[in-house]
Amino acid sequence: MSTVLGPAQRHRVRLAAAWLRAGAVVGYPTEAVYGLGCDPRDAVAVSRILEIKQRDPAKGLILIAADYAQLAPYVEVESLDTARMAEVRASWPGPNTWLLPARPSTPDWLTGRFSTLAVRVTAHPLAAALCRAYGGAIVSTSANRADRPPATTARALRLALAGDAPDYLLYGACCGADRPSTIRDAASGRILRG
Repeated sequence: MSTVLGPAQRHRVRLAAAWLRAGAVVGYPTEAVYGLGCDPRDAVAVSRILEIKQRDPAKGLILIAADYAQLAPYVEVESLDTARMAEVRASWPGPNTWLLPARPSTPDWLTGRFSTLAVRVTAHPLAAALCRAYGGAIVSTSANRADRPPATTARALRLALAGDAPDYLLYGACCGADRPSTIRDAASGRILRG
């Protein structure tokens, strides 16, 4: 997949970012599947994603970003081993999600019942461009109902979420990973989803 976005793609990314700033839910491609995203500070938008997915809010959500600096306002990594944090950073950008200690100011609607937050620096050119255009991390959860297969194309997203489509759909191809991102606990190194 090309990492250079053409003028039409850049325009669509700017539109998607404007929708995010307006409190909308946006669909977009990631490394393996289509995602649903919103402003992580917007409780109403997050609630809408949870309703669309029929997802238990206690499970928490993932944030994606274009770089670590966009995640820093949400996580508190000072308690982590330096070598582990180096491992986390070396795995990015890419399809590697890490559970990092959440800052006390991170909303419960993101962490669910946990004291950690799932975060990733995305390698997908459109998803990364969306985070840059938006100016920060965004919620990222697979575009499907809970316990249903995730959508890997825009068409599959529209079919899976008929009646509950996102407000804006950023078209593009997924990067071809064969499954959603690996999730690891940064404190223990344990793989929770592989």
